[in-house]
Amino acid sequence: MLLGESRTLNDEKISGRAEDYLRAIYEIVGQKGFARIKNIARELEVKPPTVVGMMKKLAEKGLIVYEKYGGVTLTVHGSKIAEVVEKRHETFRRFLEILLVPKDIAVKDAHILEHELHPNTVLQFLRFVDFIAKHSERPMFMTRWLGAFKKYCERNEVEGNQK
Repeated sequence: MLLGESRTLNDEKISGRAEDYLRAIYEIVGQKGFARIKNIARELEVKPPTVVGMMKKLAEKGLIVYEKYGGVTLTVHGSKIAEVVEKRHETFRRFLEILLVPKDIAVKDAHILEHELHPNTVLQFLRFVDFIAKHSERPMFMTRWLGAFKKYCERNEVEGNQK
């Protein structure tokens, strides 16, 4: 499954909000080993009845296993979608942090970007971020460029504060 392919399930579109729920469940289960309605509500900053409504929809689509008053788990397909959404989110967050966007803002803005771009565009972002951040053979000019960009931002921040 490619980075942008989670948008459909058997030719039925999955909403960005549904993807958010799947990613939240994925993250909570990764941290705690299980997810409960209150955990999901807290993570997404919504009320528990809202979560219950979405859990019913996701269960109907075969993306989660949900039992009233019990835990929530992802199905194999739900887990695959959540992994793709998480990968997209992390790619955009990392990209924004390379651009020196503060982490709290990068997290929020990555959330917006993760749902809106074409899969090919997402793939190129992933490749770029991996090239910049991971590869030891990264050209020295890139290291110098990132350092120069940081100095440029700092200089303009000081100048902007003086106006």
